Amino acid sequence: MKIIIVNKKANFNYFLLDKYEAGIELKGTEVKSIYNNNVNIEEAFINIKKNEMFVNNMHIAPFEQGNIFNVDPLRKRKILMHKKEILKIEHKLKKESLTIVITKLYWKGKKIKAEIALAKGKKLYDKRETIKNRDNDRRLRDI
Repeated sequence: MKIIIVNKKANFNYFLLDKYEAGIELKGTEVKSIYNNNVNIEEAFINIKKNEMFVNNMHIAPFEQGNIFNVDPLRKRKILMHKKEILKIEHKLKKESLTIVITKLYWKGKKIKAEIALAKGKKLYDKRETIKNRDNDRRLRDI
């Protein structure tokens, strides 16, 4: 497993609850662009419509040699998961006030996989607590 990109903002802005592995439906030039690390998932979020999952705001830069085969960098991309898993996630979303975020992209064999997580938003005081704990950990490591 070779990690392509990690969403550090997700850990800061959300409490990550359940994590799942999913595929992403990509075009050929998008895969080449991801291979060159031209992807941004910090603002990405996932919607469920008609028992299908779609990722929004995931920016994949156009491939330089792609010419006419390049697609819109911010287009909706379908998340590939089993229907049972999607229904289970959708039930949890309706039951609690949660969102779905992408936490990392990685290679698994020759396929690009995404780790998605059910997340609950942090309040401002939770974020301050996270910053305080991170600073304390740094001080202890420096000693």
